[in-house]
Amino acid sequence: MQNCFKVSLIALIFVSFNAVAQKTQILIARNAVGKLQASIANKEDEKKQLAIISEGLKSIESAEKDNKTKNWAETWSIKSYLMSFAALIDTDPNNANKFYDNAIEAVAKAKSLDRYNDNGGLIKASAHNILIKKQEKGNEAYFNNEFKEAFADLKEVSDNFPADTTLALNTAICALNIQSYDESLTYFKRAKENGIKNPSVFQKMAQMYVVKSENETAIKTLEDGLALNPFNRFLTNDYINLLLDTENYSKAQGLIENNLKVEKGSKLLYFLYGYLQQIGGNNATAILAYDKALATDQNYFDALYQLSLAYINTANETLSKNEADKTAKYNGLINHAQFALQRANEINPNDKKTVQLLIDIYTKKKATDKVQELNRKLQEL
Repeated sequence: MQNCFKVSLIALIFVSFNAVAQKTQILIARNAVGKLQASIANKEDEKKQLAIISEGLKSIESAEKDNKTKNWAETWSIKSYLMSFAALIDTDPNNANKFYDNAIEAVAKAKSLDRYNDNGGLIKASAHNILIKKQEKGNEAYFNNEFKEAFADLKEVSDNFPADTTLALNTAICALNIQSYDESLTYFKRAKENGIKNPSVFQKMAQMYVVKSENETAIKTLEDGLALNPFNRFLTNDYINLLLDTENYSKAQGLIENNLKVEKGSKLLYFLYGYLQQIGGNNATAILAYDKALATDQNYFDALYQLSLAYINTANETLSKNEADKTAKYNGLINHAQFALQRANEINPNDKKTVQLLIDIYTKKKATDKVQELNRKLQEL
């Protein structure tokens, strides 16, 4: 009986000693957290901080092996905090990645055990550190053109820091590169809603809305972009082209006229102004506008082609008038059209529409050799 009592007493003493030992390990780990936070506040060097972390993780390793403390939320909260901070400061990429992976596992375990939010501060700090590391990894993948991996990381970080416009922009670009267009639009919109001014954001969004046949939203997006970037050339060009595509001619003309006051040497604006005048039947004004565009760039193919059409239209209008010299005027206008088409054909010899118009002119002039030559060329195109 006495021997049994002695055995029981020894067992009780052993259990008590083990419990005290494991609590001591937790206390050491808690102390390591305190020392680390003090070291961070004092801006001590990273080697010292890693030494403190190593000390704390040794104690946590012991606590993990104990049947009781391994089920404490505090054990895993401390581990996740120490691991997540080590992932940020260890300069060895392999070590940093191991710390990062372990921190993710530890914080998940801590959350599952922390029913009463007793360790909420450490868990929140750990999650924050993990997100910072995740952003680093996402940025690295982004600059290595590994857009699928980058999107997975940056998406999560952006969802936690929605006001960060650069982060939202990079996430949107990653989604765009992996052809996840709805996701891309979501993050471009987030960047826009949080005050980004970058004109390319508004361009990309508008392009995606056009693909989705949401032209009114695309127009509004470009208008928002121009409000922040007045007279931006690329936004203006996209806006005018979209207005023309959607037949908002009067709005497009007003915009072009205003922009020509600022960009007097813009060949594109003169061309677009001419095109609008041509659509409205004002061929004489269109010719003047195309001439101004060509004064800036004499090899401007589109302006040459449309100029030839304007001359042809004007020539046809002349024939319908009751004028004594209308034949001479007609021939003069057709000659101007021919010259413009010849220049256009020299610049882009493979354009079928240009060749066909030249064939029509040479046919009317009964220039058989030229017609045969161009018909052979047309068959080759």
